[in-house]
Amino acid sequence: MKVCVIGTGYVGLVVGTCLAEMGNDVICVDNNEEKLKQLRNGIVPIYEPGLEELIKVNVAENRLTFTSNLADAVQKSLVCFIAVGTPQGEDGSADLKYVYQVAESIGKALNGYKVIIDKSTVPVGTAEEVTKIIKSNSDYPFDVVSNPEFLKQGAAVDDFLKPDRVVIGSNSQKATEIMQELYAPFLRTGNPVIVMDVKSAEMTKYAANSFLAVKISYANEIANICEKVGANAEMVRIGMCSDKRIGSQFLFPGLGYGGSCFPKDVKALIKTASDNGCDYKLLKSADDINKEQRQIFISKIIKRFGENLSGKTFAVWGLAFKPKTNDMREAPAITIINALLERGAKVQAYDPKAMESAKFYFADKITYANSAYDALYNADCLLLLTEWNEFRRPDFDKIKALLKNPVIFDGRNQYNAKRLEERRIEYYGVGQSEKQLCNV
Repeated sequence: MKVCVIGTGYVGLVVGTCLAEMGNDVICVDNNEEKLKQLRNGIVPIYEPGLEELIKVNVAENRLTFTSNLADAVQKSLVCFIAVGTPQGEDGSADLKYVYQVAESIGKALNGYKVIIDKSTVPVGTAEEVTKIIKSNSDYPFDVVSNPEFLKQGAAVDDFLKPDRVVIGSNSQKATEIMQELYAPFLRTGNPVIVMDVKSAEMTKYAANSFLAVKISYANEIANICEKVGANAEMVRIGMCSDKRIGSQFLFPGLGYGGSCFPKDVKALIKTASDNGCDYKLLKSADDINKEQRQIFISKIIKRFGENLSGKTFAVWGLAFKPKTNDMREAPAITIINALLERGAKVQAYDPKAMESAKFYFADKITYANSAYDALYNADCLLLLTEWNEFRRPDFDKIKALLKNPVIFDGRNQYNAKRLEERRIEYYGVGQSEKQLCNV
């Protein structure tokens, strides 16, 4: 099938590459010529496991091409994905200006029937607006479909190649059949294509992401109560998740959610609810809890080292908002490191993939270490902020030797408190009181 994907950000690049991998002829469109040049040469601006290899293979096979000529790409394609950014507006709503600009350009370029797909995360009613814009610029027939993405950063390629479901919001039988044909190779194991009306599909993405955000905030609230009453949040989590009705995913206490999706989507759904006369109390609370979780972690550091951190050096392991990505958007590390810097501290940080991304946020305000252990040299304590695999089983004797004070603040509950106590390492986790830590 002839496909174009407009936007080579995180979603667009994964979508275009994976569709090409299944034999489609895919044209990816972007207005950044330097970025396009890099992509043609196999240089990928984002880190996503498996993506770079797939891009190189499909470029070499001429199934995947990159261009800045949107009109030409649209005219050569039957299916056109809109995968541009929808940044958060000042009022919490999704800023749709890029979506609407692309819709206008598509309308002007139409040369026959097309299926136009909203792949960007957009609020309910966006497809209607896109339809109006295209109609005002063309007399050719077309259909607008909502096809929300459910890609987890760090596992996006696998998520697209082996989806647990594909949601198609369509009010056209013709468009639905084309979409089913496009996705058929990805669903040979029998996972469903769920066809619904367009508005329900638009709502499904926000509802799914917001529910997961609520689960994370719930886990953090339980953890905070555990600290106060002397319970162990990890033991509580295990006991709770053994219930099949609850499950184990997204219930790990820590520093809260971050990234480009959950924070933005939660606020956008709150705004949608407000615009339609609904007071979404649960989601507002989840958003507030998420912000407070980082402050609680900061307060633990201040309680241990004092409000004035001048002369103190903090080693930080992990900058990305989650493992297996270099994305730092809304990362807890940003809030925590800025709080330390504001109090006069020095920061020595290391992340396996997000070092360059961090320079956008911190420039030369922090030191970028060459390795995890280099970050520890002469530091007063270690802060674990992202649970990369390589941080899970470190050499604690080496950590103790490199730090001025054997102190670890574990924002992801990766380490065993009892074993650290045996090594005389002072340990602070999430959802574990200081008294309870000594008895783990």
